[in-house]
Amino acid sequence: MIGVGVMAAVDEIVFHQLLGWHSFYDRSTPAVGLVSDGLLHAAELVLIVAGFFLFADLRHRHVLAPRSAWAGAFLGLGGFQLFDGVVDHKVLRVHQIRYDVDLLPYDLAWNGAALVLLAVGVVLAVRSRHEGAAAGSAPAP
Repeated sequence: MIGVGVMAAVDEIVFHQLLGWHSFYDRSTPAVGLVSDGLLHAAELVLIVAGFFLFADLRHRHVLAPRSAWAGAFLGLGGFQLFDGVVDHKVLRVHQIRYDVDLLPYDLAWNGAALVLLAVGVVLAVRSRHEGAAAGSAPAP
């Protein structure tokens, strides 16, 4: 949840607000685009806050596995990025990364970054699983 919310925030702040390349929904008026950005911003904040509450609960119960938490964060970051690049940009066409430019380099960079984030998450998840298995098989001190 935290990874998804953070990547949505990065997308919304950098590409929607600072660069002004697109809004979440560009197939209508600028006012509708602004409302759609506001709804995206509200959703990302809910995800981040809820994710940190769950994270705090795991820490409080002393069951937090840090590497698994990092794996989840990277999987959320990459998952949001890839979903946005494939589903929002290409399937639903609610917006593009930029307009009036050759999209191929942008699409490759966008989806390539998503794949790198996902790969980091998978590596961390596999390492976390192997460490957990090794710790579980060791005799108790």
